[in-house]
Amino acid sequence: MTLPALSLPVSSEGQVQATGPEPAVSLECLDLVKSFGGVRAVDGVTLSFEAGKVTALVGPNGAGKTTLFHLITGSLKPEAGQVLYRGRPIHGLPPWTIAQMGIGRLFQDVRVFGKLTSLENLLVAGRGQLGERVVHALLSRGTVAKAERLEREQARRWLQVVGLQDHADDPAEALSYGQQKLLAIARLLAAGADVFLLDEPTAGVNRTLIDRLLQLIRSLAEEGKTVVLIEHNMNVVLDVADWVYFLDEGQIAAFGSPSEVLSDCQVRASYFGFSRRT
Repeated sequence: MTLPALSLPVSSEGQVQATGPEPAVSLECLDLVKSFGGVRAVDGVTLSFEAGKVTALVGPNGAGKTTLFHLITGSLKPEAGQVLYRGRPIHGLPPWTIAQMGIGRLFQDVRVFGKLTSLENLLVAGRGQLGERVVHALLSRGTVAKAERLEREQARRWLQVVGLQDHADDPAEALSYGQQKLLAIARLLAAGADVFLLDEPTAGVNRTLIDRLLQLIRSLAEEGKTVVLIEHNMNVVLDVADWVYFLDEGQIAAFGSPSEVLSDCQVRASYFGFSRRT
């Protein structure tokens, strides 16, 4: 199945939003430290993520992968170190500010609005909607109605991008688990995300929808988005990732192409339980 090409974000006035040139490295973590009690979940981690590339974070449970996502998105504050987005420090900013800057996150436990339709899930994600402003809502009803019509059209295009155009009017809770993950990614697109932090996007998803998810992830990168995924399925990592960081006990133990990292003796010993002599 070939997904439609992504289209550029459209404002409520129907104009294409210019985002400007994307730097090669859009997101950086420098010497990040985060402890829980006596355990250093993230222990001096330095890494970077490139626009237009898919980067995978792999490692055993408890290696610090999800904690790293928490630090990037502002859910947790680092004890030391920095998070830079397009060269600007963002550590310490509240999560909603970081999200508004264009850093979106797909949680492992998918968080869609179950009682809303798929289309409505996307409509609530739009930022700066004219109808949210009291003055416009009262005095510029025609302008607001036009903007809402354009927002609905754009939301339907995002549903087409992820292959859910036939489910626009279905409640999100009626979708399969994999379809809900696709819907959550579409919602990030509707919110104007440039960075996609995907926590185990293929976990619990059937093979057919995994293929669709991987196509979508590659399409995001090809459109210049920065895509970072936490993934335990090594076949998925080999299929979709450009770069891989292997984390172990809160530190970066290996970095390189998927084939390089997954064939590393230390990685095989730590993650797969193979002997270092294997």
